[in-house]
Amino acid sequence: MPVGIFRVCLLVITAIVNHPLFFPKENGTVPENTEEIIQKMKEREESLRLEQLRLEQEIADQEATQKALEKAALVVEETKEEKVRWDMWTALSMIIFLLIELWRQDFQEGNWQDIGGEEDDMAVLGKAFKGIAFPNKAVLASFYERRILGTTGDMARMREMVEGFADDLLEALRSVCNRDADMEVEDCMGVGSMYENWRVRKPFVCDLIVPFAPPEPYCFRCQTWCSGDSFPPDEQGYGTIKVCRADEDVTGCICDKTKLGEDMLCLLHSQVSTTRPSSEMEDLLCFKNTQYLDADQVMKWFQIAVTKAWNRISHKYEFDLSFSLLDSPGALKIKFRSGKSIAFNLTPVVQYENSDVYFISHFPRSSLAEDVPSSTHWFLTFAVYERRFIHLVSKTLPANACHVSCLQILSFLHGKQCSLTGPSGLTNYHLKTVMLHLLQARPSQDWAPEKLEARLQDMLKFLEKCLHEKKLYHFFIGNGKVPAELGFPIVFQRAEPLNLFRPFVLRRDVYRKTVDTFHEMLRNMSALINEYTVHIPLAHTNGIRKESL
Repeated sequence: MPVGIFRVCLLVITAIVNHPLFFPKENGTVPENTEEIIQKMKEREESLRLEQLRLEQEIADQEATQKALEKAALVVEETKEEKVRWDMWTALSMIIFLLIELWRQDFQEGNWQDIGGEEDDMAVLGKAFKGIAFPNKAVLASFYERRILGTTGDMARMREMVEGFADDLLEALRSVCNRDADMEVEDCMGVGSMYENWRVRKPFVCDLIVPFAPPEPYCFRCQTWCSGDSFPPDEQGYGTIKVCRADEDVTGCICDKTKLGEDMLCLLHSQVSTTRPSSEMEDLLCFKNTQYLDADQVMKWFQIAVTKAWNRISHKYEFDLSFSLLDSPGALKIKFRSGKSIAFNLTPVVQYENSDVYFISHFPRSSLAEDVPSSTHWFLTFAVYERRFIHLVSKTLPANACHVSCLQILSFLHGKQCSLTGPSGLTNYHLKTVMLHLLQARPSQDWAPEKLEARLQDMLKFLEKCLHEKKLYHFFIGNGKVPAELGFPIVFQRAEPLNLFRPFVLRRDVYRKTVDTFHEMLRNMSALINEYTVHIPLAHTNGIRKESL
């Protein structure tokens, strides 16, 4: 019972406590708080949405940046690959270019020197050789012994006599010259066919060159076509000689190249030293109003000096001396009372730097030679090196080698043909150039005396090829295979090869005449040789030919 009453009381008390009328204020604020909460929730939702948008924007920016970086890295990688490919192509192109350049140089220096072996048949020598009977070894040997050796035995005595007289003449020339104003003359040197022992045609003429230098304090400064400055094609092979004071630096100061103002003065050169009177330069044999040595004035001075020197020593000799040719200023002739005469050339030259290359004032001209550009252009001669090369190679050849014999026979045949049909564009210098190329191209054993016939055929074959191509390169210029023992200047070895047959391209009439003369010489070769050959029985010649085969 008490428990039941207690439960009823507790229920009543609970109902009273939970009745809303007991807490009117508190229960009345519930709706207001709910709206505020809802509003805050909306604001929070909005801020969260904005934050989400910001984060999404940041993520999008990061992704764009990442993509840009990846794209840049890809571009860099592609650029590197492309650069590597480009570098490979560049390197490959350079290699190909260098190979082509090396091939071109080899072709210019050596390919045109290729000579067929002994087994080559005469039919491959060219159209000019078809139907031509070439003399055999026995006929050539008999011809050489009778015609060549029989007429060249007294060359040594003639050389000795001419050299002795030339030395005496030059000594007298030095005595009549003014040492303070005139050119200083050095000792003469023998060059050419007489001193290389292959001269065959009379009259025998000794070629002597005489180096000279200017008086102190002057010096010569030489410039060639291959020294770096551009020269026209018709001036290749030539150079100029400038007369300067020894203490003058022609390359270091620009006072003579630039017009200075009136208020400016060169501290290296005074007005007196830079401006020389024209009469002073003419006294130094320069061209008018220039500092360049004039070949014509040099020859006039040399002729006058030789005449004075001869007048001083003429009483010592029992012969007369005179200038023999007007177109060759250095051509002299000794006339004996018996009527005999000896001709020789005494030509002044200028040494190129410290080498044995010389600027020659006048060079023997031919119908092929082009006109000299001007009297201030001097032709370069390599005659001293040519003589040395022949002497050097001869030491490696078999005894009684046939290289000189081939050149002598070819020179004789060409000279005989020109006497019949008139001069051509070929000269003995061209024939010697052919021999020099073959000497360098063929082994030493190929020049044994019993191979005279084969080597003569090679020379004719090579000459025909050069005429057909209109190309015969100078032996030394542009030839990188010159023996180092010669001490040949490297500047000429590195130069472009000089084509001695270049005038054939410009003068078709001379070329046609030269080719016709060459073909006519081939057709008349047997007749010209047989004319000076002792009759040899046919059986004997056939036996020799069988043995050679």
